[in-house]
Amino acid sequence: MSSANESEQRGVDQGPGGPPEQLALIREVVAEAKAKAPKAKPRTWRGAALAEELPIARVLVNKGVLHLDQTWDYAVPEHLAADAQPGVRVRVRFGAGEGRVRDGRREGGGLIDGYLIERVAETDYDRPLAALAQVVSPERVLSPQIEKLARAVARRYGGSLADVLQLAIPPRHGQAESRPSPAPLPPPGAPGPDGWDRYSTGPEFLRELASGASPRAVWTALPGPTWPDELARAMAATLASGRGALAVVPDGRTAARVDEALTALVGKGLHAVLTAESGPQKRYSQWLAVHRGSVRAVVGTRAAMFAPVHQLGLVAIWDDGDSSHSDTSAPFPHVREVLQLRSLTEGCGFLLGSTSCTVEAAQLVESGWARPLVADRETVRSCAPRIRTVGDELLARDEAARAARLPSLAWETAREGLKTGPVLVQVPRRGYVPRLACERCRTPARCKTCAGPLEAPDQQDLQCGWCGLQETSWHCEECGSFRLRAQVVGARRTAEELGRAFPAVPVRTSGRDHVLERVPDAPALVVSTPGAEPVVEGAGYAAALLLDGWAMLGFPDLRAGEEALRRWIAATCLVRGEGQVVIVAEPTLRPVQALVRWDPVGHALRELAERAELRFPPVSRMASVVGRAAAVEDFLAGAELPPDAEILGPVPLPGRRGEPSPGERALVRVPPGSGAALAASLKSAQAARMARKVAAADAVRVRIDPPDIG
Repeated sequence: MSSANESEQRGVDQGPGGPPEQLALIREVVAEAKAKAPKAKPRTWRGAALAEELPIARVLVNKGVLHLDQTWDYAVPEHLAADAQPGVRVRVRFGAGEGRVRDGRREGGGLIDGYLIERVAETDYDRPLAALAQVVSPERVLSPQIEKLARAVARRYGGSLADVLQLAIPPRHGQAESRPSPAPLPPPGAPGPDGWDRYSTGPEFLRELASGASPRAVWTALPGPTWPDELARAMAATLASGRGALAVVPDGRTAARVDEALTALVGKGLHAVLTAESGPQKRYSQWLAVHRGSVRAVVGTRAAMFAPVHQLGLVAIWDDGDSSHSDTSAPFPHVREVLQLRSLTEGCGFLLGSTSCTVEAAQLVESGWARPLVADRETVRSCAPRIRTVGDELLARDEAARAARLPSLAWETAREGLKTGPVLVQVPRRGYVPRLACERCRTPARCKTCAGPLEAPDQQDLQCGWCGLQETSWHCEECGSFRLRAQVVGARRTAEELGRAFPAVPVRTSGRDHVLERVPDAPALVVSTPGAEPVVEGAGYAAALLLDGWAMLGFPDLRAGEEALRRWIAATCLVRGEGQVVIVAEPTLRPVQALVRWDPVGHALRELAERAELRFPPVSRMASVVGRAAAVEDFLAGAELPPDAEILGPVPLPGRRGEPSPGERALVRVPPGSGAALAASLKSAQAARMARKVAAADAVRVRIDPPDIG
């Protein structure tokens, strides 16, 4: 007999009003609570009342693993039949697990989120089905357009549909979903061409959008602050035709500029802004307004490439060379490629805009897929500032450059510019003195312990950039000198030196830790790292200094020249047309010459021709396979690659901060037309390894179209 039974038995002998009445009261309360408690949802067909029509639901579970990239059949209980519609979020029990199989039947599994793809009448599964556990919300967030696009992206990048949907649909927010979206406003009138008059076919492009056509163009924007207004006019022209428009930009600062320009042009209520800075509730509310058709235009960052805009008429991307357009989550899609897919599948217009020009953009024009939107040379020369170069020969004769690490021409340009406005100073590295070398022979200063580069993060202390050990007694092993010089001057050191040279002028810094959005149109020195340059509240900077250009050009990557030119042009575009720009780099180098002539398209075309000779992307399709040497070899041996595939490598990956190599990387290259077969074969090989539950140490990372290939 249990202790509870013993106490109950003892309570029987007590008088009225004692413990027996208390126990009875407790039993009644417990029984009432059990009666009110909701019953568990049915797990299988046994005893479950099913929907009378279309009792089978095909569900995509959010597992994100390749060998489970398919839909799974579930029974639809009668009480969920009304809400269980295609496109809603659901919760299902997935995976039997240990102890959850009874008499050969799956009795449960852990609850997992998913999307209901479709309802059907029959299933080819010959055993009892688990039932839907819950319809999370009746909101049908997965539209047929999003599903079609997500499947196309998954095929192109060899990924799973669940992973793509994680990127396409934001997390649910209950309060935002319970509130109705505003009623849609009527479309605006067609805007005037304004700044588009400066481009030879600009007004025609706007007229086509306003008339309901779907032109495709690569737009090389003129220098200056007017490009947000021009992009807004292209979106407004599309809205005037009764269709929707989508523009994807690199970051929240840029989105704010386009939002401001579009609001000034068409007013509030016609477009939504989708950025991470909005916060989960506001962002989901804006996304729902787009999904429900309340607004027809979207300005946003990377995730907005999947925005469910109704009757899409135009997709636009600004500055496609920015690394933020390449997603860092599997399957690593790029905004440019996704918007190209949307243009093809939804029959809408396409606009790729930038003040520079990537090799991929040049290929779109060369192949005839898109037409160019450019200005004539006279217009370019009238808008671009004067650009002057400082090469090695001038630096060698410049006493001020050797003493202060900045050439005299840069000092003079800054002094003249400060008379009329702010001066921008672009430094490729943050910090104080990121890299050091012997002042006499320029031998790089190395750590005695691990041979890592010595740095000076503070003004005095030397330390290794790899192992972090401090160095107190350095001297050059080659010439014996005890004096150091900076190979690359950091933003903090540059700001300090400029502050001493111009004591009456304020110095502002903008970088990764603190990015300025705007600065006033008043004399000041603005020291910034590439990509963090603030916009001037006015006509623009009076001058700009682009320092240590060789550090950007010396980056070991195929895109080093293209990326350096893009960064220089972005900074130069913030300078007034009558201003001056000084770049410290070898004048004979191709990217420097392209900047001086202001010819980003010509530079991209020459790069494209060289890529074609070498059979490098975008002329070919390429994938990277990264992992331990044995794992990479095993993966490639098991993959059924296309017959025309070529394997480059594998080669060891460089270690970071003195650590050993993390593994090897192999590149798989195929000619045009075999990209889909390559993605399918790599996906199948990766799915087979996952199904075998390969150890984590032997895992490989596969990426289609890697942004950096060395």
